[in-house]
Amino acid sequence: MSELIGVQREFAPNSICFGCGPANEKGLKIDSYRIEGGLRTEFETSSEHQAFPGMINGGIIGTLLDCHGNWTAAIAIMDQREEEKPSCTVTANYSVKLIRPTPLDALLVITSKVEELFEDRALISMELHAGEKLCAKGEGLFVSVKEGHPAYHRWH
Repeated sequence: MSELIGVQREFAPNSICFGCGPANEKGLKIDSYRIEGGLRTEFETSSEHQAFPGMINGGIIGTLLDCHGNWTAAIAIMDQREEEKPSCTVTANYSVKLIRPTPLDALLVITSKVEELFEDRALISMELHAGEKLCAKGEGLFVSVKEGHPAYHRWH
């Protein structure tokens, strides 16, 4: 997927977010791409992402789903408003269901889709696969913030 520019690098190249910030040298730096109805990303794990030998930490999985879902909402709201760039969105709530241990040596594929879209928020579902196996899924509500919110300028 490296031939494309992910939405994070396109719209927030200076973001320091641990999960999706291109400017965070120690972060996960996910790069999400448009698919019909949502976004898709691939993530290669490293040994420091382990909870126990050979298996990925649940917090890393939660971060991947949270950031990917947040960007899915930002892009959906941007498209709905017919804007050129997304407004900053934040997580109002999200949940993660860890279905099976996620292996270290597998390419993780995370997909998301918009379940409900409102003027300033979106309900997003996310799935994380390792190979053909669904390892985790989640759902989140992400909200577009207004001027005055501490996160308002974080992507710009």
